[in-house]
Amino acid sequence: MTFKNILHSRYGGLVLFGFIFLAISTLVRTILLITDLQNIDLNFIRFIQIYSIGLFYDLVCISYFIIPYVLYLIFVPDKIFNSKIHRWISYVIFIITIGILVFSGIGEWFFWEEFSVRYNFIAVDYLVYTHEVISNIRESYPMPLILSGMLLISGGIFALVKRHFDAIFQSESRLVSRLGIGFILLSFALVSFFTITKSSATITENTYSNELAHNGIYQIFSAFRNNELNYNTFYQSIPDKEAFTNLRELMKTTNSEFTSEDVFDVSRKITYPGADKNYNVMLITVESLSASFFTEFGNKDNITPNMDTIAQKSLFFTNFYATGTRTVRGMEALTLSLPPTPGFSIVKRPNNEGMFTLGNVLSSKGYNSSFIYAGNGYFDNMNYFFENNGYKVVDRKDFKDNEVTFENAWGVCDEDLFAKATQVADSSYKEGKPFHNFIMTTSNHRPYTYPDSKIDIPSHSGRKGAVKYTDFAIAKFLREAKDHEWFKNTIFVIVADHCASSAGKSSLPVDKYHIPLIIYAPHIIQPATNNTLASQIDFAPTIMGLLNMDYTSKFFGKDILTDQPNRALMGTYQIVGLLQSNKLVLQLPVKQTECFSITGEEQNTAKINPNELKDVITYYQTASYLFHNKKYSFDN
Repeated sequence: MTFKNILHSRYGGLVLFGFIFLAISTLVRTILLITDLQNIDLNFIRFIQIYSIGLFYDLVCISYFIIPYVLYLIFVPDKIFNSKIHRWISYVIFIITIGILVFSGIGEWFFWEEFSVRYNFIAVDYLVYTHEVISNIRESYPMPLILSGMLLISGGIFALVKRHFDAIFQSESRLVSRLGIGFILLSFALVSFFTITKSSATITENTYSNELAHNGIYQIFSAFRNNELNYNTFYQSIPDKEAFTNLRELMKTTNSEFTSEDVFDVSRKITYPGADKNYNVMLITVESLSASFFTEFGNKDNITPNMDTIAQKSLFFTNFYATGTRTVRGMEALTLSLPPTPGFSIVKRPNNEGMFTLGNVLSSKGYNSSFIYAGNGYFDNMNYFFENNGYKVVDRKDFKDNEVTFENAWGVCDEDLFAKATQVADSSYKEGKPFHNFIMTTSNHRPYTYPDSKIDIPSHSGRKGAVKYTDFAIAKFLREAKDHEWFKNTIFVIVADHCASSAGKSSLPVDKYHIPLIIYAPHIIQPATNNTLASQIDFAPTIMGLLNMDYTSKFFGKDILTDQPNRALMGTYQIVGLLQSNKLVLQLPVKQTECFSITGEEQNTAKINPNELKDVITYYQTASYLFHNKKYSFDN
């Protein structure tokens, strides 16, 4: 049988679709390669690897994509298949399908521009929250132009192949032959499903090259399958008792004492000399605030002039790291003081109620704990998590019309958010109760829009303007807070949820997790710079230390000021790591490990120390165990 005969047979439509899919995928891969050419370890062999493995993943993706149509082709009779109405319906479906592929390719370029990766868990998250995402896309990109171009390209492709397409609907076939061909196609998809994993495309330590070898659509379906990875199934582990015995050693501090001899119980009594200090805590969690935006860390753009000044008047932690790359991962660490277990953040998982959070601890001490968000808190399950873990939720629905001066797809501007936080603080003060407000900003997020004439960078001009506007809004908030009676008794905290970009040449680029932690309380805390290595899980214990409060703790973190963690825990969705002594030890799915020595932004392969490996296993294995066995709950 000649190729022309195959092309004009019943399965010819699949052949046409396959070639178009491969052409679009190859074009997208090439554009992405050119976009980040300077970050790719490109040579002739690497070029061949990227495109050959990429071709393989494209074929696997095609095999999944065509399953419904293959089943349809097997069983639909010739009389129906060759009818005029069926031909026209097929035209429409074909054009729509090509349009989806073109749109996906265009979308993947924008996604790469933002995150420097192919579609992944983030894309899955965005598919769930369509209102915010569609609004964000409309405000960020010229959608009429993009959609017009998409329709033009789709129509042009169809016009080129229509002649071959028409011939398909004049073919005849027997059920036996259709079953044979269909069986082969479906078998390839079935075998691929059970044997191919994301790691199959790992060709180098350079993350950009590995990402290019993937297929974006395949990645979306892979993310759906792996939204949570069972730790003991996918990662190196040790006996649970051994892990918890080691964890108790790692958790020991001079002012703590375990409350039980049960090795699986991590509860400790934390004591501080003297009376409790019921300071208010105003936690400002800033969207995507990388340390690299600050003058202190070498930035020359002067986009954080106010925070630079505030840092000099504060307790400034210069060696502080995010645990992940998403807002909900930062929230998880700041509230739960728990390592970032593989898969989705606990904020998004089921059975996350009544956990050991900072909100529950402070609420039990008589505080009003509130989560104050600029947007709709149902996004990423935030409202549910906070409402069920000791916080009162204040989100977009609680803003009156006259309280909103500006908003975009993600919520009200930072000035309006801080004004609402001031109202909440005033209310608690009138009740005579200390407060703990967890404020989550959104202005430093695409589409990067904010009120006009506030700063010297026009709205909608990019990340730098959004950072500078947030900087302006924070300074205004602190300045106006001085006029309120609760100001002198309040600890203000400025911290990021994660960095602006997590992409790098390695699988977990440490410099892309570096964030600021600023604790400002001019009537309480003397200015100082602290260079201790720590991460977001150390925030809650540090705050409890500043409040000088005795409490029973399950927190994994340590008080940075008294216990000096000198380690940082961080991860992606599938990779988890431990940074200490300038070495990064990573755990990857399928029980793999990696180790790197860290020098500035350089990460070079290093030998794994058995004790370091045991520690990283301990942190993540025990965190997963405690969550899944409901042993990280809050008990009064």
